Amino acid sequence: MLLSLLRSFARPYRGAIIAVVVLQAVQTAASLLLPSLNADVIDEGVVVGDTGRILQLGGVMMLVAGVQVGAAIAAVYFGARTAMAMGRDIRAATFRHVQRFSVAELGRFGAPSLITRTTNDVQQVQMVLLFSFTVIVTAPIMMVGGVVMAVRQDAGLSLLLVVAVPVLLVVMGAVASRLGPLFRLIQRRIDRINLVMREQITGVRVIRAFNRQAGERERFATANSELMSTSLSVGYIMALVFPTVQLIINGSSVAVIWFGAGRIAAGDMQVGALVAFLNYLLMILMAVLMTTMMFMIVPRASVSAGRIREVLDTDPQIRPPARVGNDAPPGSQTSPPESSSVGERSLGEALFELENVSFGYAGADAPVLRDIDLTLRAGTTTGIIGATGAGKTTLVNLLPRLIDVTGGAVRAGGIDVRDLDPAQLRHRIALVPQRSFLFSGTIASTLRFARPEASDEELLRVLEIAQAGDFVDRRGLEAEVAQGGTNFSGGQRQRLAIARALLKPADLYIFDDSFSALDYGTDARLRAALPRATGDAAVLIVAQRVATIKHAEEIVVLDEGQIVGRGRHEDLLEGNATYREIVLSQLSAAEAA
Repeated sequence: MLLSLLRSFARPYRGAIIAVVVLQAVQTAASLLLPSLNADVIDEGVVVGDTGRILQLGGVMMLVAGVQVGAAIAAVYFGARTAMAMGRDIRAATFRHVQRFSVAELGRFGAPSLITRTTNDVQQVQMVLLFSFTVIVTAPIMMVGGVVMAVRQDAGLSLLLVVAVPVLLVVMGAVASRLGPLFRLIQRRIDRINLVMREQITGVRVIRAFNRQAGERERFATANSELMSTSLSVGYIMALVFPTVQLIINGSSVAVIWFGAGRIAAGDMQVGALVAFLNYLLMILMAVLMTTMMFMIVPRASVSAGRIREVLDTDPQIRPPARVGNDAPPGSQTSPPESSSVGERSLGEALFELENVSFGYAGADAPVLRDIDLTLRAGTTTGIIGATGAGKTTLVNLLPRLIDVTGGAVRAGGIDVRDLDPAQLRHRIALVPQRSFLFSGTIASTLRFARPEASDEELLRVLEIAQAGDFVDRRGLEAEVAQGGTNFSGGQRQRLAIARALLKPADLYIFDDSFSALDYGTDARLRAALPRATGDAAVLIVAQRVATIKHAEEIVVLDEGQIVGRGRHEDLLEGNATYREIVLSQLSAAEAA
């Protein structure tokens, strides 16, 4: 999985990767040459007292060492740049692909897990890339080259390698088999920490209102302790690795000196050759030790790569039709075709239609919506009302194709929305969601999220229509907006979200229970001013409050996912029991009339 992910993103960096491999090969070859030169210095210079030979070979050693240092510095430089760049690309591709997810995919992974996969998991892959360019390339060359050079020094003594290297490999294999499952568990527990932290930060007011600080501290402590426990298990295994490796290395060195001394005494080996052989042995075992370090991070990076690949390999349910790039790779951007324009007046007066629509979530016992027929016409206002859980928001999500119908069809200008590019469809719809969300920045940047080129005069105009002019005048368009708009009241956030939607030219404006935090007076003034911004577009208002949709041209009553009534307020009040019950629960008989 790790190799598959890296292959997918390595193509633009093939030249840099080849350069790193060549530079690492050069610096490793230089490292392997130095012990042999050192042996010649001892045997041909020190032992026989030839100072000239010592100086000559010393100069060659200095030249080789200079090449080694230069190649190592260049290899680390290019390796680090390439690893960071590939990490950036993986992170960007994951982010772009997540942006294409529908509500179903977002719910399947969850926001905390997606955040971990885009940050911590990518960081693990990035780290193993960096180590790969500095260690994995070097270790095999050093190991093979070290064996060859050691055999050249003394073939008999090389038999010690047959014992030392397999012992190290067995130890490393046992470590890797234990670390893989533990690293997988660590990533899941990091997800859990993110989930708890995110809930506690976003829900801090609820926690304090119910005085649940102690319970939340305990919940976080439990998640934190579970992560600590798993991390300690990994630490215990790693704590055994280095002493074990050092024991094998030191034991091998003692064996080389023991048997080498006997061969020198017998005249079968020179002192310089023994010193060189000992250096080569240490190089070989250090190469195994470097591989050991990779065994510590590769299992975790492999788990992280699998989690990233799981995101990238998930096909969003909401996909463009084949003609606009249905087969585009994950994270790629596709441009909508000019021929599939949505919402043009030439497409007919009935802009948006729901025809015999049904929708059910996977695994649910019953569908959320059944047999919904609805037409939203230009220049008209349609209201939807119903009890909590009636399916109002689900119906709203079908129109901009945030979710896809499981039965029937949603049409825009007579065209099934599944035959249109989602980006182009949503370009013609302005939506104010049930929960107002504002991005951090300023009031001006928040509004220009809908239309970046809008002038200050246009911003002030939509703010006036949304009844937000009073508090914006006091703060100014450059007033700070905190993350989520938490420095504004609920009603102020709703009015800013409404102003943001009204700034966008659209064929359909959807207000999903977005007047709920407004007082009756502000609600009435805002609805009276809406036509100045919506013009001849269709308007859909979803509300719990009867007064909000009382004057709509058509009111649709939803109950348990079905339309149980439609018509004007007066007709429904007289002839629809469900609507009358909702009205009389909020208004007196005189007010209802």
